[in-house]
Amino acid sequence: MNYLALLMGEEEGPEWVPGTPEFEASVARHEAFWEQSQSAIVGGGALHPTSEAVTIRNDGHGRLVTDGPFAELAEVIGGFYVLEADDLDSVLELVRAIPDTASGHTEVWPLAEWSPASDTSGLWLALIREPAADATPPGTAEWERGAAEHREFGEWAGDAIRGGGAVYPPRAATTASVRDGELLLSDGPYTESVEVANGLYVLRAPDRDTAVSLASRIPLGERGCVELRRIVDETG
Repeated sequence: MNYLALLMGEEEGPEWVPGTPEFEASVARHEAFWEQSQSAIVGGGALHPTSEAVTIRNDGHGRLVTDGPFAELAEVIGGFYVLEADDLDSVLELVRAIPDTASGHTEVWPLAEWSPASDTSGLWLALIREPAADATPPGTAEWERGAAEHREFGEWAGDAIRGGGAVYPPRAATTASVRDGELLLSDGPYTESVEVANGLYVLRAPDRDTAVSLASRIPLGERGCVELRRIVDETG
């Protein structure tokens, strides 16, 4: 099974800015995790700071595009992994070794679907967020209606979609952190907002305007939004 791991921490200092020595030191710590867990990693990347984020949401009449993350939170997403594991216990052992789990928190979401991305440059993460109460479980008629809308979006966007998937409802999520060497777990997502992860796309776009144009077509619920973040180019 595939799991989405959202790496969350307080966005402060040069460690969050690509190109700085502190950021490169963080990358080196993640490279060690890659070497240790390579066969289980089927996607992921570091994200540019939230100052470059774009949020696209329904406003009752259409799509409203604003600069910045979907909400002002103490901890934000700095990167993500998609991990393959037999079960939750197995993936949590992997998550334990992610550097950010010791410095912040990692949300772990089972993925109902995942289409892997193989590109490493020119990518954007479009994280779909919905109010927790609006999440629908796989196999329901409402889920199938949403899936049909996403298939239509996929046909329209074509190869601009380089990966994507849908997550199970929030009650299936787990939040992990490591403190004093002990793995601490809590049920549900770690978020101060009513809007939680609902799915993701990895989009390929040459610039911000194109990425926004693509993300603006992603199907959303009435109260949903997309947080669009540029993925750090690992090829330099």
